[in-house]
Amino acid sequence: MTTIKVRKVGNSLGIVLTKELVARLRVTQGDQLFVQETVDGIQLTPYDPEFGRQMEIAKRVMREDRDALRALSK
Repeated sequence: MTTIKVRKVGNSLGIVLTKELVARLRVTQGDQLFVQETVDGIQLTPYDPEFGRQMEIAKRVMREDRDALRALSK
């Protein structure tokens, strides 16, 4: 388990990610992280969960309407 410390940054609070966490998240300075509340607690991820949901909907539409999309592409 890794612990991180909450620090004051200006008028806000911030956290400092360890090298190990940065490597596991595959992030660099300036990247966005997304925070999700789950039944197990808070999840920090570099992947936009809304984009993931949109891609699942797009895959379903492409699968269900394959013939119509093929006709439109011609």
